[in-house]
Amino acid sequence: RFFFLSNEELLSILAEAKNPLAVQPHLIKCFDNIKSLEFGDHPQTPDILAMISGEGERISMGKNLKVRGEVETWLGSVEDSMITSLHKLMKQAVLDYEEEERLVWVRSHASQIVLTVANIFWAKSITAALTPPDDGDFSPVEALQASHSEQVAQLNELAAAVAGELSSLERRTIVALITGDVHNRDITQQLVDENTDDLSNFTWQMQLRYYWDVERDDCIVGQVNAKVYYGYEYQGATTRLVITPLTDRCWMTLIGGLHLKLGGAPAGPAGTGKT
Repeated sequence: RFFFLSNEELLSILAEAKNPLAVQPHLIKCFDNIKSLEFGDHPQTPDILAMISGEGERISMGKNLKVRGEVETWLGSVEDSMITSLHKLMKQAVLDYEEEERLVWVRSHASQIVLTVANIFWAKSITAALTPPDDGDFSPVEALQASHSEQVAQLNELAAAVAGELSSLERRTIVALITGDVHNRDITQQLVDENTDDLSNFTWQMQLRYYWDVERDDCIVGQVNAKVYYGYEYQGATTRLVITPLTDRCWMTLIGGLHLKLGGAPAGPAGTGKT
């Protein structure tokens, strides 16, 4: 991650290796959206209590995470702690999703977790609609229509919430969630229009799908034949651009590259949504 820093920045970190606060300004370049860390009161080896995003969202980092030893050592443990904390939060959100009212659930979890888990349960509902039962009649199109109606009801609920009193973080989360939900609703409608009756249908296979693998206790992202494990890089409460067919194709190319152990980078003119 230090490759993202210039020589001067790296030297300033190493020169003040004993001072954890000297690292703060450079965190945003090493991590996707960790603007700062919240330290405890101990003067020599303070505890790291939480990570804070650029938007001011706070995620606590678990116990016994201390500033000890070389900079790269404790920053490495910050990275590990980021992954374990987000994994734990996501697992809890998956368990809570069906227990709580959706709006209550949205307001009680971190933005990144809400957006991911909402996608997990959308993929789960479509999978259930397209999976033939062991006995009785199988009418996938009706099941998809029922799922579509439920999604429209959820969107109306979120739209009503945006018009009410919300904190700025909650508003950001809900607006981003609406963007994702609208895309999911449109895909569900497309599946209905095409009379999809099988999980192997390409219109469904080409979508970016999130699953919670109970056996591995982990989140898996799938698209076509590619499967990638979720990375748990903390993203804070970012805004989302509208998802277009081009975005879908970019995702497909990039996730196909990751599946083949390659990378990828979008290229093109400014302002077209590469980031």
